[in-house]
Amino acid sequence: MMKYSYSSRTKNLQGDAIEAVLKYSSMPGYIPFSAGNPSVDSFPVDEIKEISARILEEQPNIILQYNVTEGYHPFRDYLKGYLKKKYNVGKDFDDIVIISGSQQASDLISKGILNEGDTVLCDEITYMGFLNAFTSYGGRLKGIPMDDDGMNMEAFEKALETEKNVKMIYTIPNFQNPTGITMPLAKRKKMYELAVKHNVIILEDNPYGDLRYSGEAIESIKSMDEEGCVVYVGSCSKVIAPGLRIGYAVAAEPLIRKMIECKQTSDVNSNLWGQEICYEYMTKYDYEGHLKFVCDLYAHKQKIMFDAFKKYLSGKMTWSKVEGGLFAWCILPEEINMNEFCQKALEKEKVCVVPGDVFSAEASIPCNGFRVNFSTPSVEQIEEGVKRLARLI
Repeated sequence: MMKYSYSSRTKNLQGDAIEAVLKYSSMPGYIPFSAGNPSVDSFPVDEIKEISARILEEQPNIILQYNVTEGYHPFRDYLKGYLKKKYNVGKDFDDIVIISGSQQASDLISKGILNEGDTVLCDEITYMGFLNAFTSYGGRLKGIPMDDDGMNMEAFEKALETEKNVKMIYTIPNFQNPTGITMPLAKRKKMYELAVKHNVIILEDNPYGDLRYSGEAIESIKSMDEEGCVVYVGSCSKVIAPGLRIGYAVAAEPLIRKMIECKQTSDVNSNLWGQEICYEYMTKYDYEGHLKFVCDLYAHKQKIMFDAFKKYLSGKMTWSKVEGGLFAWCILPEEINMNEFCQKALEKEKVCVVPGDVFSAEASIPCNGFRVNFSTPSVEQIEEGVKRLARLI
């Protein structure tokens, strides 16, 4: 066999670790606390069938053809109005691009603005998929310590002042993956003020923002943006269906233009069929009613999990308080080795959880937490899985 020589920029990617964690999730007998998938019960299957049949009957030559890179224009125009009206996202200087799931935003913005050695500031524990994208383009990750309500602003400000070549800040303000934490308004304002002061772009990743089951909605960082320094990323994956692979990014027009140029060397354009499905569903069906249904579904599953935590794990483990999203963050007692625990949970109890160090921005950051997901497993699996974890502890 040929000996392959891979590029240096991919040497730190965590693909193997992610695959090892997720491969058991769909195997019979295992409880899938590791996946970040929406519940299959949330998919509007009948409506998608109906829309697909109609558009293939009425406009097959359009739907099955290439499209412009920036996205299907009726869908883009609708999203601009929807996001402005519902979230106050989008100023006169902003534009929008439809992307292949929100994950693609990390690739496009990294390709467009990062040079080798540029620094990306982020939570010390955060979503691995975006971290992989940043490092693949030579970005240097600097994890910022976290409080119970998100990134510590004093440490963040110090990093802006002392780290070299800070080019971007990555944050998930709503129901952060993996911790489930929601950043309060005061911290969002402070982050924006400091980003403007230091001329640094904020990548605001908001795939879970519509999945709030309790508490009050908090305005996005992008809604405060008067300087064009925030790139806002959303997705249809968690609220309609991930298989459609439809996300979107809103940013100042020059940044969107650069992302479009980068996308043209990647996949040319996003799935037009998926864009049309999302557009038709959001404009011709009861989309807001669907969002309520999905939130109610996840609120119920979340309650089952947290009630089980209280019943079986009080005094043995702590967990994050969450108001929405798909995840909970569990902290083990100091005397328990997190990686050993996660491995034994898989091998002895057939419970799949994600070890916390997979989400670490820096290898040196200590972690004794692990992530669990409550949207994928059934109600019965949630109760049984928590009982097994308690037995293992």
